[in-house]
Amino acid sequence: MSKIKTGIVGGTGYTGVELLRLLALHPNIALEVITSRGEAGTAVADIFPNLRGHVDLVFTAPDDAKLEECDVVFFATPNGIAMQHAQALLDAGVRVIDLAADFRITDVAEWEQWYGMTHASPNLIEEAVYGLPEINREAIKSARLLANPGCYPTATQLGFLPLIENNLIETTGLVADCKSGVSGAGRSASVGILMSEVNESVKAYAVPGHRHLPEIRQGLQQAASKKVGLTFVPHLMPMTRGIHSTLYGRLLKTDVDLQRLYEQRYADEPFVDVLAAGSHPETRTVRGVNTCRIAVHRPQDDDTVVVLSVIDNLVKGAAGQAVQNLNIMFGLDETTGLQGIGLLP
Repeated sequence: MSKIKTGIVGGTGYTGVELLRLLALHPNIALEVITSRGEAGTAVADIFPNLRGHVDLVFTAPDDAKLEECDVVFFATPNGIAMQHAQALLDAGVRVIDLAADFRITDVAEWEQWYGMTHASPNLIEEAVYGLPEINREAIKSARLLANPGCYPTATQLGFLPLIENNLIETTGLVADCKSGVSGAGRSASVGILMSEVNESVKAYAVPGHRHLPEIRQGLQQAASKKVGLTFVPHLMPMTRGIHSTLYGRLLKTDVDLQRLYEQRYADEPFVDVLAAGSHPETRTVRGVNTCRIAVHRPQDDDTVVVLSVIDNLVKGAAGQAVQNLNIMFGLDETTGLQGIGLLP
């Protein structure tokens, strides 16, 4: 097949450069344009030297980019941008993958409440496909508009899904205790993510409510076919990459082989790795790769289940999953361009 002409809107953040890193070596991709208002006219490799010799594009001003000539356009932009431009691209026959949250929440009023703005394209929300391949693979195949999941929601949903799908836990008191690396806060300058502020310290944040809560809850409720009660507490860790979700639930049945349940649920999933019984996954083992590693525990053989789920927030939690979704949308092998091995140490 001919190469897929690809554009990226907003390529100067961590998600954008990760997307470029993956797409530059993808055998079926032709990078056509990458936009940046602030860096227009600057070579991509001058901003991101790791891409020297792999990406020879120059950043283009958004108004000058001929995005309608692409086959697919990724939005690696802040929330609220893709919803302003998606309709015109769809009308031009371009498929759109949004890495922000504009199309993740199906309830427009709830989205507006959490994101503090009026939605510019509420008519597109029903069409948008939520891009978690492990639950929506068939719908993703024909999607024109894809809402790429968030990082916390990816790790948390994949951890809880086997239990909820099989009605094995109470859904009124779920707990997600989650940790993130600093890159999850983006590339913009901020005192709170300076090294001297973050190093040798751990802190919880957004305890009253994080924007990813409704996204996680929505996915779990769809799996459970009923309302779900979830306490979600994120923490900032002194590391660059990684999400670690420690998930708690109360078992309704204690005679189920949970290890076998998880192994069977994800046996055919190329990017979910269920570790051996008794394992404790580490974020460093998924650094740079599109893999979610999971372990399931029953401490003291009690009725509490503890699931440990780790991903790289920039890969399976963002750019890697977006490429995985592109592969599905264009009928490619799902693992194309994503066969890397995690970096150690």
